[in-house]
Amino acid sequence: MNPESNGHAGLSREQILAAVDMKIEAVEVPEWGGTVYIRNLTGKARERFEKSRYRMHGKEVEIIHENTRTSLLAATICDAQGNLLFTAEHLDALGEKSGEILDRLFEASQRLSCMRAEDLQAKAKN
Repeated sequence: MNPESNGHAGLSREQILAAVDMKIEAVEVPEWGGTVYIRNLTGKARERFEKSRYRMHGKEVEIIHENTRTSLLAATICDAQGNLLFTAEHLDALGEKSGEILDRLFEASQRLSCMRAEDLQAKAKN
């Protein structure tokens, strides 16, 4: 079937690259006295994050659990305009914050970037 036969022409490269597809969500953190903004991962940031979770030893794969939450949060905590607030140098300091709060922010980061278990299962089905 010709895609244009349904009356819809495909998007051009310029349209795709110009599309604003970043989602930013405000998460209230009363324990810190305000709002934390979380954005979805870009494609590059997602690949970097996923790559950081594995280490190859010959044919053996080691899953890295250290700094999982803080690594994702550093790649998604931003200001209201979407500018990231943290870098890899901040992982240890961020990891010293309340685990309960980090879990709340981590859940928002996973949801916005479609990285929850249910999101991955839905992807596997498709």
